[in-house]
Amino acid sequence: METAQFAYAKSLLKRHFGYDNFRPQQWEVISHVMAGNDALVLMPTGGGKSLCYQIPGIMGMEQGRGCTLVVSPLLALMFDQVRALPDEINARVLNSECSEADNRATMELMLQGKVSLLYISPEKLVAEIDNWSSRIKVNLIAIDEAHCISQWGHDFRPEYTQLSVLKRYYPHVPIMALTATADRLTRRDIVKQLCIQNAGMFIASFDRPNIHLSVERCKTGADKLKRIVSFIADEHPRDSGIVYCMRRRDAEEMAKTLQSYGIDAGAFHAGIPAGEKHQIQRDFVNDDLRVVCATIAFGMGIDKSNVRFVIHYNMPKSIENYYQEIGRAGRDGAPADALMLYSYSDVKALTSFAESSGQAGVNMDKLRRMQEYAEGYTCRRQTLINYFNEPFDHECGNCDVCDGTVAQERIDGTLLAQKAMSAIARTEQKADASMVVKILTGSRQADVIAAGYDRLPTYGKGNEAGYWEWRDYLLQMLHQGLIEVSYENSNHLHITAMGWDVLRGKRGVCLSKHQERSSVAKKPSARASREKPQPSASPLPSPQEDVDQELFDRLRDMRKAIAKASGVPPYVVFHDTTLREMAAKKPVTKEAFAQLSGVGESKCEKYWRSFVSVVQQHQASH
Repeated sequence: METAQFAYAKSLLKRHFGYDNFRPQQWEVISHVMAGNDALVLMPTGGGKSLCYQIPGIMGMEQGRGCTLVVSPLLALMFDQVRALPDEINARVLNSECSEADNRATMELMLQGKVSLLYISPEKLVAEIDNWSSRIKVNLIAIDEAHCISQWGHDFRPEYTQLSVLKRYYPHVPIMALTATADRLTRRDIVKQLCIQNAGMFIASFDRPNIHLSVERCKTGADKLKRIVSFIADEHPRDSGIVYCMRRRDAEEMAKTLQSYGIDAGAFHAGIPAGEKHQIQRDFVNDDLRVVCATIAFGMGIDKSNVRFVIHYNMPKSIENYYQEIGRAGRDGAPADALMLYSYSDVKALTSFAESSGQAGVNMDKLRRMQEYAEGYTCRRQTLINYFNEPFDHECGNCDVCDGTVAQERIDGTLLAQKAMSAIARTEQKADASMVVKILTGSRQADVIAAGYDRLPTYGKGNEAGYWEWRDYLLQMLHQGLIEVSYENSNHLHITAMGWDVLRGKRGVCLSKHQERSSVAKKPSARASREKPQPSASPLPSPQEDVDQELFDRLRDMRKAIAKASGVPPYVVFHDTTLREMAAKKPVTKEAFAQLSGVGESKCEKYWRSFVSVVQQHQASH
């Protein structure tokens, strides 16, 4: 039975954003913070995090409970998010890119209680909160990209460490921390740093089943360039995409190479003048630039829904980075590709960076997990999702391992897994991978004898396999989510709930037979010819199957013309998912147009005539 508050929130969702229903967990988060509770929210890129604080922000203002502060490190995104909101929602931006006059006007509106959502940078917040906190009524504080807070996070930002002051200034205001990427340690650190230890945990699935995952090892930079050119030209000839590079010069050379092959590409990195960077970003978002070759400085917060591929020219430094970056592909739920190319020179360079960092131990552990992902032959998605401590116990059917591109021989690994986990359990889960292998193989090394592990019933019970075979099988068990590494406890191996089921004989395990690394081969790519996979449940909307492609292209042209005339990115007008539904349902009346997903009241009034006329013209020509 719907409560009055839920019905009210749904009416706001439809009126302002054009959606009939909340996505999974959105309402649970909203009702939780509306009741005055703190929350940590993990949702994948494109999974609907923004609505979790925008709806409470609108409700809070309409009910006279004050504004919502949205703390974000992504200055460009703040402006895009405000522009994407309906005109009747008074949202403002406060950061260093605003003029002093604009900032003063914003503060005046804040003091008058006329701002529903204030998007503010952490630097601005920490510097000025003391001046205005007692004079401004706040009903919710949302902290976006919350992984930046954590010492374990992959994008450490010093200003974020000072956000613990928020509880001092607003002790009774709920704090909502939001991120798309945070493993168990990072989640724990976020709530500690923000002093919200009792926060409710809302963790949506990390699975993005529409993204095909593949990894290829290349010996030289020339090999990488050749592969990227063929991938874009042959497999994505008209699509938007991003190529991530470790170094600035690689990004520049990549852009020049793609241009020489007639591919519209531009370079983006921190050394490019600010005006040029903004222009590149605008061109990409506005569909005026097809491919961006960039360092990791590019992409955070870009709400471009039709990115069809993300390529990594180098192996990323961590799985968190990798997941964040591939998440910029396929935000509309339509098929997309994530291709990673790597070489041992990447590993060497990244090792040097990690060892010289302030968190050398943690960063080396994360780099090793990234390398294990690249070199593994367990289902990529299984490895990726289990890394974030989300149980994922089946092969995805949409990666290079599952589609047969990676050659492998499968075996029943249930007994091997049971032996390994029995050894882990007998040590009371206080041994690392190396020690577990020593126990299984019956090693007589001093550390085994000193710990008394030679007296365990499992000692020597795995001597049918050698040291490196067992390391390989343990890695596959880790990737399949049967065990996990407790980094904060000397890298001890712990058995997960799925692992205990295997140990107790409640489920079986399939492993890839151990191969020497030099003999691990790849079959010719099956990417272009494979059948469409059957993805698992996704938080993202599925594209319409009966889309009229010619009409869809015409609708995109109309959207681009409207966006250009209004000075906003095309997605601010409508996302591709709305255009796909339009091209499938072909509305020819205002009433039918209003029923489309993503068409709120104000957008219906603004745009229905333009888009309906395109539909009518298309039908008349056919």
